[in-house]
Amino acid sequence: MLLVGNGRVITQDYKKPYLEDGCIAIEDNIILEVGNTDELKRKYKDYEFIDAEGKVIMPGLINTHHHIYSAFARGLILNNPPSKNLIDILENVWWKIDKKLTLEDVKYSAYTTLIDCVKNGVTTVFDHHASPMSASRSLFTIADAATHLGIRGVYAYEVSDRDGEEILNDGIEENVNFIKASNKRADDMVKGMFGMHASFTLSDESLKKCVDSMKGLDAGYHIHAAEGIEDLNNCLKNNSKRVIERLNDFGILGEKTIAAHCIHINKKEIDILKETNTNVVNSPESNMGNAVGCAPVIEMIENKVVVGLGTDGYTSDMLESMKVENIIHKHNLCDSNVGFLESSKMLFENNRDIASKYFNKPLGILKEGSYADVIIVDYNPLTPMSEQNLNGHILFGMSGRCVDTTIINGKVIMQNRNIITLDEKNVFKESREVAQRLWEKLKQ
Repeated sequence: MLLVGNGRVITQDYKKPYLEDGCIAIEDNIILEVGNTDELKRKYKDYEFIDAEGKVIMPGLINTHHHIYSAFARGLILNNPPSKNLIDILENVWWKIDKKLTLEDVKYSAYTTLIDCVKNGVTTVFDHHASPMSASRSLFTIADAATHLGIRGVYAYEVSDRDGEEILNDGIEENVNFIKASNKRADDMVKGMFGMHASFTLSDESLKKCVDSMKGLDAGYHIHAAEGIEDLNNCLKNNSKRVIERLNDFGILGEKTIAAHCIHINKKEIDILKETNTNVVNSPESNMGNAVGCAPVIEMIENKVVVGLGTDGYTSDMLESMKVENIIHKHNLCDSNVGFLESSKMLFENNRDIASKYFNKPLGILKEGSYADVIIVDYNPLTPMSEQNLNGHILFGMSGRCVDTTIINGKVIMQNRNIITLDEKNVFKESREVAQRLWEKLKQ
């Protein structure tokens, strides 16, 4: 039983958006009440009190598209020719790395990335994984690390044709087995989706095999969609249709599906996404880094498509990505009036909406009955803070590294920037050794 109080509370609940001296009462893993600090301390006298010391108390953040498997690329030097397009980037970097990953690599990629998430205030992660030579048990390995740390997540394995039919089948089997196992869990901390890489790396036969394997399973798909122009061109050439049209024809779109990126799409495809209630996730920093273009996020949101915010492995700092989401559309459309409202909506409303398709109680909001995923942010506003200007303070004043305390499912996972549930220093020490062995294999 916890009280988290003496802080400025941003609830993301429009009924009670802001409390200047607020407090959260938590019993087990559920929020009992949100109110004034003194009142709740009198009401819940026996509860352990965590003093926010005037800092900001907020809902835990949600990342709807991450890539844990990319962790060991940080600092890696590969002597590759310059990449000219997304295919070059995939072939020269990511498809070289993922082929070499062992389950030990997956384990430490998961530990370190998920620790980074917690330290940036992320309490729920949707991950899209690849380790083709170690597909079997890879999602279970990630989930074990997540459970040890104490973070909530939804995990999927990205199936593709690029390594042959046997490995394609391994990926399908891993998705199916993990979804079935996750659906049997009672803790509502681990969920499964059916992952696929992208349209251009999956034949019609493979897509059909994936869809057939999902019969009777309560899950959606997680797939890259029209990220690079090559995906669109491949689809037009080989299928005489656009990417979203092809995915829709196979029954892949729907309210539990995530179509990541959706950069090279047109109005007809936006209409299909809306009609099928498919979730789109944008990752602006990754798109800029890969030079694949700017997604029509503003147009999609105007057309009532649910567009969430992810990081695509580029970072684990959702507040950093929110900042970039705000400015990329201003720059791309040469319109200073767009981006601010949309970036806030993506992170705080749409990510919550996407997560609600998978978890039994509300996430990303501080209100009675929601899961107790709470963060304390070390932010002292230099101008007045009120319910009218909350997102301005978040966007221009906060970053992930300002997060002081992270509580997930009612359990304190990080306090005063220290991870409590495991030995962070030892994990990172082991991780460096594991990464070094991987780098050596990549140079062979």
